[in-house]
Order: sequence, then C-alpha cells, then structure tokens
Amino acid sequence: MKTYTYTEKKDTRSGFGAGLAELGRTNPNVVALCADLIGSLKMNEFIKENPERFFQIGIAEANMMGIAAGLTIGGKIPFTGTFANFSTGRVYDQIRQSIAYSGKNVKICASHAGLTLGEDGATHQILEDIGLMKMLPGMTVINPCDYNQTKAATIAIAEHNGPVYLRFGRPSVPIFTPEDQKFEIGKAIQLTEGTDVTIVATGHLVWEALEASKALHEEGISAEVINIHTIKPLDEEAILNSVSKTGCIVTAEEHNYLGGLGESVARVLALKQPTPQEFIATNDTFGESGTPAQLMDKYGLNSDAIQKAVKKVIKRK
Repeated sequence: MKTYTYTEKKDTRSGFGAGLAELGRTNPNVVALCADLIGSLKMNEFIKENPERFFQIGIAEANMMGIAAGLTIGGKIPFTGTFANFSTGRVYDQIRQSIAYSGKNVKICASHAGLTLGEDGATHQILEDIGLMKMLPGMTVINPCDYNQTKAATIAIAEHNGPVYLRFGRPSVPIFTPEDQKFEIGKAIQLTEGTDVTIVATGHLVWEALEASKALHEEGISAEVINIHTIKPLDEEAILNSVSKTGCIVTAEEHNYLGGLGESVARVLALKQPTPQEFIATNDTFGESGTPAQLMDKYGLNSDAIQKAVKKVIKRK
C-alpha cells in the first residue's frame, strides 16, 4: 500500500499567496482586489511587487465583485480576495448577475472556509459555499488539499477562461502533494489503490482520508483514496471507475452534506451506477466557536469518522 508522509504543515491560504505572487511575475494581466483583509489572504508579496495592479476596496465586498467584473472587459484577470463567507453569501447576487450570468473571467478566491476558521464562530464559518457556487451555471469550483496544491491551483486558474471559485483555509495542514505538481482542472488524483471501498475527499479532508486508509489497511480493509480538488466540473470517470472495483463509497468534505461534494457524487452514482454511499460532512447545521481540532472532532470530520463510515458502507454492499 502506498503511504504518505509530511515534513511540514502550512496553511493553504499561504499557498494562494505564493501562487498569486508568481502570477504577478509571469502574467501582466493578473490584477488583485481585496476587501480589507490583505494579511489574512497573504496578498502582501503580490502588492509589494505590483502595487499598480492591486486595488484595496475596503469592507465593500459587493462593490469588489462589480469592479472585478468590469476589469475583465479590458482584458484583465482579476483575483478577488476575502473570507469565504464574504466571498459568497454576502455577495451572491453580484456574483450571479455581474459575473456568472455573462461568464466574466473573475477568479473568486476565498480563504477561511469551513469549520477550521475556528474561534471566530458560526457567523464566519460558511458551510454552504460550495453548494452556492456550484449551482451557478458556468462556475468552476476548486477546493485544494494542501499548500502545494493551492499554489498550483492558483496559477492554473489564471489560464482558465471563465469564472472560478477557489476555496482554501486558515489552519496549518500537512503538505503531502508534490511541489512541482501539474494542476489539471476537473481531473481527480488517485492517491492510493484499493479494492474494498472508495474514499473520495476534498480540501482538508484529503489528509484525513489518507490517515483513515492507513489505519484501515492495518485491519485488512483496502481503501482507494481519490483527491477531488475540482468539485465542478466533477471527474465522473474517476469515480465510476473506482466504484466499479470497490462497490461502495465514502465522500468526505468540510461542508454541509446538502449541496456539497457528496451530493454531486450521489447524482453521478444515481444516474450511472447506483452504489452504497456514506457522507462525511456537517449535518445541516451551523458551526460554533472552538479550535479547528475541537470542531472537526465534534462534527465528525476526521480520520476516525471516515473509518467508521467505511465499515458501515462495506456492510451495505
């Protein structure tokens, strides 16, 4: 069985900052906008090197989306930056009408997503954002798993023509993907091979899925782990090929089970290959204040919860 280790933990938002800085050096059309959260979005290096290509909008997120849409008309590639809650829920009408409806080439970059925002509590911990954004026609939705993949995704979306929602986070998480990886939008990555169960995970839950796979292997359960970094468009072929071998699947995400990755996978299975499925996600609830570790444990978003779901779904085969 292939195993993964890490030597360093780093926040995925820093991967975004590093990718944006690199784009500043290589793509003169990339511009950045921020809603008064430069430090939190790690935009400092881009601003230092390209002050004339940065726009500080202040606490006016809806205005930021409108300005970003307008900048695309002149051929610019705007990257907007604020918390996931303010990137989606607060400005949904502006995104729908000014960006998605006309297919504007805006990159909506959202930090502090999910429960792992931690102590700031439920008002800032958006668990509906993937659902909101994937329902918009033409919107690409990406949720990378670690620092390296977030950096690669940030660079890749600049070459993609059309609106993109890029979701990342605040806590330090293990870096386990290659530094020189090629990021292909819409292409899942199989991390381990298995025959008993498929585990499809996204974002921070990918590492937890790998930890679960390792523990399950010691119990004689062979788990195939797939990293779904792009939730829309979804790599249906990778999912169907895997479940045709394993016969059951667990989906894992730091998001509400309503509207997230799990529902997208369930639709594919219902239409093309009905398969027993269990969901690791929050259960139609808001979050609360606490450390990231406490919250992930309480809401069942960790390796232990994945292992339990695997044993449950295998019995349903």
